[in-house]
Amino acid sequence: MKILIIGSKGFIGSHCVSYFSKYHEVWQCDIVVDYTTPNYLLLDETNDDYKEIFVSQDFDICINCSGAASVPDSIAYPQRDFNLNVVSVYKQLDALRLFTPACKYVHLSSAAVYGNPTSLPIQEDHALAPISPYGKHKKMAEEVCEEFYSQFGIETLSLRIFSAYGTGLKKQLFWDLYKKYLQGGSIELYGTGRESRDFIYVTDLVQAINCVINNGEFNGTAINIANGEEVSIEEVASLFYGHIDKKIKPIFGGEERKGDPINWVADINGLQKLGYERKVTMDEGLSNYITWRKELG
Repeated sequence: MKILIIGSKGFIGSHCVSYFSKYHEVWQCDIVVDYTTPNYLLLDETNDDYKEIFVSQDFDICINCSGAASVPDSIAYPQRDFNLNVVSVYKQLDALRLFTPACKYVHLSSAAVYGNPTSLPIQEDHALAPISPYGKHKKMAEEVCEEFYSQFGIETLSLRIFSAYGTGLKKQLFWDLYKKYLQGGSIELYGTGRESRDFIYVTDLVQAINCVINNGEFNGTAINIANGEEVSIEEVASLFYGHIDKKIKPIFGGEERKGDPINWVADINGLQKLGYERKVTMDEGLSNYITWRKELG
């Protein structure tokens, strides 16, 4: 297969490149200047017109790993988030429609589209009620994918990724936990610690994407990408610091952070039917992450 990965220099995108390059012809696309990587397409950050990309090459699969991925930033800069997470998706699909309509489109969405669910585990048919601009924009992007399937026959599938983590991720919970450790003193965290997430290590995430590409139905719908395991923030913070210093006991301030849901765990029956099996445990994933983080200095 000939695969295009948009956002190839990012966290998930770079792992996709590493994995899929072993088995397929992979082309990369990003805004980062790179004069040495073969099959690399530079995107103009000020004019992200994807038509030139799809005019020049025929792809079998397009994996969209681009876009913004920060709830706080979406609140501070909602127009930027809208452009990156909605407008760019529309531009990609419209260029694909015009020039390579047989190409299947994998869109990386987010569990943020669910907001605070009324029942757990969260099934794909659960009502969507996002509570942040980021979640709302991801929902809009899913609707764009559904529109291009229903109106133009473009095969699309949205992946509702829960809490992805792993080597290369320089933001979010575990990056912050290590940063607070380096600062010394008492470690204070948002929330009560009883908030929960469904974590998936990045190599398992890429494996899930592979299962979707090989066995999924590209019919404009969405599928949960997670491990179906609910882990509290207090529990995962304790597990994290256990790899560094077991004496560290974080303090939870109790305040809520705007836009953050409370409890998440996914129903992954759909993903498992496509052949997904977890490879990396939470403990192994955190150990890998901390080893990588230490090497950064």
